[in-house]
Amino acid sequence: QVQLVESGGGLVQAGGSLRLSCAASGRTFSAYAMGWFRQAPGAEREFVVAISWSGSMTYYADSVKGRFTISRDNAKNTVYLQMNSLKPEDTAVYYCAARYDYGLPRMYDYWGQGTQVTVSS
Repeated sequence: QVQLVESGGGLVQAGGSLRLSCAASGRTFSAYAMGWFRQAPGAEREFVVAISWSGSMTYYADSVKGRFTISRDNAKNTVYLQMNSLKPEDTAVYYCAARYDYGLPRMYDYWGQGTQVTVSS
């Protein structure tokens, strides 16, 4: 069982930056692939980025490639999402997710409660 708690959301102007954090419980965090997803009002949840257990593999959605960077610190049981050059269309609730997997899974088993990111124009 893994519990995930996101933080770091907020209101930022277009072109600004935010860093989201996701703190995970459990002693085997390093064995979990981690992902970030987002859901805008009236829209379906969409994949943003994933990182493998070691951090050696990452995969980004085209919409955030070059602007967002995912990283993880297994010693701190935390995964980060650095978001730069934010656009109004990045406005959404951002969710952290985990799956016991040594690759980059498409499906995730554990989810955080989400953190709101609002980008003003």
